[in-house]
Amino acid sequence: MGILTCSDTRSEAEDTAGAALKDLIAARGWEVVAYTICPDEESCIAEALIEMADAINADVVLTCGGTGFSPRDITPEVTERVAGRRAPGIAEHIRAQSLAVTPRAMLSRGTAGVRGTTLIVNLPGSEKAARESFGFIADQLEHAVEMMAGGGH
Repeated sequence: MGILTCSDTRSEAEDTAGAALKDLIAARGWEVVAYTICPDEESCIAEALIEMADAINADVVLTCGGTGFSPRDITPEVTERVAGRRAPGIAEHIRAQSLAVTPRAMLSRGTAGVRGTTLIVNLPGSEKAARESFGFIADQLEHAVEMMAGGGH
């Protein structure tokens, strides 16, 4: 799995959401094959997603951050451009489950999509919300990877 934190204000030491995702992934026995932090810049985000999908061949890339209403929050737009194939049910499920936790979940613009055989999923940038969102989708990720590799439903 790859992790891409999208933030103008996070360094590796301050990236608690990315660190939490690393721990959650390891707890499932999965491997983090790439971890990057990009500022909220289209070129950096796009290049990191493309590298993780095309060069590193990550099965899944989780982004955290850049999904809100701030003018610099562009992660969903870059994800959709890079991914090419949308996977709307994943983001819809995250939002639906998150609404049971906080009404502010309706303000998340996160999306999900497929680039080749890599699933890209946008998660919120706060550690709490990233943990919760990962928990909402983690049980379905292995099946998604199998299907992208040509496996049956």
